[in-house]
Amino acid sequence: MKSLLSLIEQHKQGHTKGIYSVCSAHPLVLEAAIQQAANDNQLVLIEATSNQVNQFGGYTGMTPQDFASYVFQLANSLNFPVDNIVLGGDHLGPNCWQHLNVKQAMEYSAQMIHDYVSAGFKKIHLDCSMPCADDQLPLSETIMAERAAQLCLVAENAWQSIGGEAPVYVIGTEVPTPGGALESLEDEGIEVTKPEEALATLNAHHQAFSDIGIANVWSRVIGLVVQPGVEFDHHNVHHYDSAKAQALSQLIEHQPNIVFEAHSTDYQNPPAYHQLVRDHFAILKVGPALTFALREALYGLDRAEKEWLGTHHASHLRETIEQVMHEQPNYWRSHYSSKGHQQFLDCSYSLSDRIRYYWTHPEVKAAQQALFDNLLAKPLPVTLLSQYLPNQAKAISQHKIQNLPAEIVMHKIMEVTEVYSKACYSNAVAQKETIQ
Repeated sequence: MKSLLSLIEQHKQGHTKGIYSVCSAHPLVLEAAIQQAANDNQLVLIEATSNQVNQFGGYTGMTPQDFASYVFQLANSLNFPVDNIVLGGDHLGPNCWQHLNVKQAMEYSAQMIHDYVSAGFKKIHLDCSMPCADDQLPLSETIMAERAAQLCLVAENAWQSIGGEAPVYVIGTEVPTPGGALESLEDEGIEVTKPEEALATLNAHHQAFSDIGIANVWSRVIGLVVQPGVEFDHHNVHHYDSAKAQALSQLIEHQPNIVFEAHSTDYQNPPAYHQLVRDHFAILKVGPALTFALREALYGLDRAEKEWLGTHHASHLRETIEQVMHEQPNYWRSHYSSKGHQQFLDCSYSLSDRIRYYWTHPEVKAAQQALFDNLLAKPLPVTLLSQYLPNQAKAISQHKIQNLPAEIVMHKIMEVTEVYSKACYSNAVAQKETIQ
């Protein structure tokens, strides 16, 4: 994609510029991300993961075409140009089908890749690091690269069928646990990817692309997923230490078209994002931090609504979602092994934010809508709102946002996107650069 390739080219030329990737399907999160991009006059990169969106619906119930239509319709409703949207597919490979044999899992993966590219997704993360049921462990770098090359060929054929701008690719298997670590970070440290391991991944994929006849595609491989030393568990964050990542950072300087992609960059301190971009981790993935902010805003409004209207007239959003999570624990049970009150705290406040899987449940959606309807009919006094969401109350008082529940929630989410935006675009804004 020309605009994304242009951004990477600017970074490789010495500009401290990057892009952050929004991994979420929640409409308020996406609307906040689009509004942030409009404020910045920049691209917005929105990604779907293989377990979230695939040909069988994923946990959102959406196919790649459904998701693309959903995002583009939202952008149109906000008068945001769809040409400034980059759709990405994350962990595209046998992730969802590890319980199957290699042949079947790769056939499903190929269909998924085809559907993603056909739907207009332009940034494709080829991830074949997951072993299948009949694999011998550990998987070799060669096998993972060969499978990624096979899927890349499928993607190229799909693109040639529909035309338009060519897709770009991200490779690499040094992927942190999606949604945060399952073990306590206090028990084990986070190791930065060794430069020789990163180079081995690059070389194996380059060779595999050549062997399958798509060596010309290598110039559109823009990212390598590595571990820069950032991670979070349920209640702790492992913050970026630039000094420990310098050897890895310097390695990528010798690759003409490639930057690093860093996953699980949620919850870092603001200066860390500037350091990450400077150190060539120029594609930053964010997801749980956005829905964590969403949950903070909705729970704050829920508490304020009870005081404002009384429990008899309130929506009881929090009680509803807690009841649904209790009755349907499939999205959090494998993540939270704690018991009793600690399990309650994990379910409610964990940084991995498994609550994000429940906002689309019909009962939860109905309760959220009731909350919004109540606060639209009878807006909260700013004095009461200030008790639970002081920054948003201040924004209302300063006439930066209206006293509307959706705007209050988006303002809270944009406290996160603004931090990423400043790290990725602060130099660009200072130089009055805009997307080409």
